[in-house]
Amino acid sequence: MIASVRGPVVEVALDHVVIDCAGVGYRVLATPDTLSRMRRGDEMTLLTSMIVREDSMTLYGFTEPDARALFALL
Repeated sequence: MIASVRGPVVEVALDHVVIDCAGVGYRVLATPDTLSRMRRGDEMTLLTSMIVREDSMTLYGFTEPDARALFALL
């Protein structure tokens, strides 16, 4: 699916970040620790895990491959 997103940070909230990728804003859920390192306008790359459910498609973002691998195990 979507393995990673890269681009400028458009918005940082308590539970998510919005990253602009070629004009499309991706809302990515992340931990408070990950979000605390992001500032609006910063160029960021997040590794992602996409969870597809009957009523939603959600991206979860990680800065380290090991964190994404652990998330996949859960």
